[in-house]
Amino acid sequence: MIRINKSPRDILDNIYSLAYWMTGNEHASGELVKTTYSNADNCSQETDLLKSFRDSYVKRYGQDSDLYIKESALATDKSLRETIRQKAADVKLSVLLSEISGLKHRQISEIMEKPVETIRLWLLWGRKSLVNETLLKASA
Repeated sequence: MIRINKSPRDILDNIYSLAYWMTGNEHASGELVKTTYSNADNCSQETDLLKSFRDSYVKRYGQDSDLYIKESALATDKSLRETIRQKAADVKLSVLLSEISGLKHRQISEIMEKPVETIRLWLLWGRKSLVNETLLKASA
């Protein structure tokens, strides 16, 4: 397999699209892209930029999860709440990396630093979740 190395400039639009899908807000997307590129240089690899994007997103925004867990249970265990937010963000980002960026499972695995089987499971869950979320919005 031939791997094409893209410069940070080549994937700027791609990262902005990911940011917009993750935040749903134009201003927040711009801020997230700025944060992602703040430590990048012309030699940064695509994988490193996407890892930086992931870290920036989770650190700044996290991800609301639709898990049915009582708030009182989460209030007592802050680390559990953060773990759930991290996992929800990772699942959503893995789907977007696959569908928007067109990355292969192995490439997503490198970015997320998880086994390929975990990524495949996240893609299954994430796609189902997005379909259910879309159906709920359409019926409202």
